[in-house]
Amino acid sequence: MVETTTIPGSGAAGGNGTEAAKNHFSKAVEEALAGAKALGTEAQNRAGEYREKLYEKKDDLAGDAKVRTDEYKEKAFSFADQGKAQASGALASLSQLITDNAGVLDEKVGAKYGDYARGAARSVQDVATRLDEKSLDELGEDAVEFVRQSPALALGIAAAAGYLIGRAFK
Repeated sequence: MVETTTIPGSGAAGGNGTEAAKNHFSKAVEEALAGAKALGTEAQNRAGEYREKLYEKKDDLAGDAKVRTDEYKEKAFSFADQGKAQASGALASLSQLITDNAGVLDEKVGAKYGDYARGAARSVQDVATRLDEKSLDELGEDAVEFVRQSPALALGIAAAAGYLIGRAFK
């Protein structure tokens, strides 16, 4: 005779084995759901932390960019002021050169041409003086107004200046 032993919950005796397996499976599913929910919550918390760090970093970078932009703007205005001063100085030197050579023109070709040269020197000196007296903003406004009043002349001057600059760098 063969003896059989029943394992509790195995289903060999009475139909409780199926119920026990269902209970065990249900508990495993509940634990898995709870674990997934905990992982989801953990993921949301970490995502929130990373989002906060990202926003802080973004704000820091934006602040740094603004500071650097302001620094570069100041440098650009400084260079523009230096260029304006150099241009004014060059015009004043040109005016002086024309004035110095006006006497030679008087002797070589006549007083009439020397007077033209002196008039041109005064005009160049006036431009240099006006350039010194005006700020960069005022010069920009004057340029915009000139382009509005004479767009064709402004385009011609820009083309000529571009050609001369191109020739200078060749």
